[in-house]
Amino acid sequence: MGSGQLVAVFGAYGHTGRFVVAELVERGFVPVLSGRDTGRLKTLADESGLDARPATVDDPESLDRALAGTAAVVNCAGPFASTTAPVIEAALRAGIPYLDVAAELEANIDTFAHYADRARDAGAVVVPAMAFFGGLGDLLATAAMSDWSEADEVHIAYGLSSWHPTAGTRLSGAVSRERRGERRLRYTGGQWEYRTDAPPTLTWPFPQPMGPRPVIGEFTMADVVTVPTHLSVPEVTTYMTANAVQDIAAPGTPAPAAADESGRSDQTFLVDAVVRLGGAERRAVAHGQDIYAVTAPLVVEALERVLTGRTRTVGVAAAGEIFDAADFLRALSPHLVFELHP
Repeated sequence: MGSGQLVAVFGAYGHTGRFVVAELVERGFVPVLSGRDTGRLKTLADESGLDARPATVDDPESLDRALAGTAAVVNCAGPFASTTAPVIEAALRAGIPYLDVAAELEANIDTFAHYADRARDAGAVVVPAMAFFGGLGDLLATAAMSDWSEADEVHIAYGLSSWHPTAGTRLSGAVSRERRGERRLRYTGGQWEYRTDAPPTLTWPFPQPMGPRPVIGEFTMADVVTVPTHLSVPEVTTYMTANAVQDIAAPGTPAPAAADESGRSDQTFLVDAVVRLGGAERRAVAHGQDIYAVTAPLVVEALERVLTGRTRTVGVAAAGEIFDAADFLRALSPHLVFELHP
């Protein structure tokens, strides 16, 4: 457990940030609250009794003060297009591990592109997209691959009962759309491709307890960035249940509402990762409650493994590359149910 180690949480007062702070406390860490909104930061500090250190991404000295004396930093502040690089730079200056929960494709791509060499040469650990979108799918695909050294295809299908986006999700989505315009991204033939046509609609055979559902194909999420960085596979595709796409596209869909004392919403999810090689197929499945809440145990489990040396590499690394994927997923019980079908 955390043994009282200080961990900086940038964007601590956001919807996901609050779950991360609570999970850190539960595991014996001492969160150091940080972020750009001093008012919200003070409110959270007053509620929790934790230390607050305001910082902004355009003031490196404020970030250095926020990270001083901490064992690691978790970046929960979107849009990550503007926060990722400054907070990584601050972590490198402080000589501490960096983890984020970014689901923005462009921010994830930039992290691998701009920091792979520097982080590796410094012996630093940078784990991007260590969240429901990105980390979970990557871990599932890696667990499904098991002893295969390569695969023809990876498919990751998201079954959400609903998707009530946070303000941060909406803002991050707007930033991503601004960067790529009307184009969408897909990973095919071992490279990124921009498309302007509409993504396909099809039915995905989710296992129980969900069953077959209509999905939007090529609904590209952060896993499509992380998976090809360490798995030898030329085709990576993600899918999203059509009802969830409709929810997030509608401007009137409300933010998630707490349905229990922990603050989780009543949203349920099932993630189905399928890996194919020749005529063979392997599958790994996870299901649970609230995509934002489950991000907290994902990133804090990753943090704990980094700080205790249970890692396989250094530099910028996806979840499935740096951790033992199947062992990691089993450790997340009771936050989610993990099933492997080799």
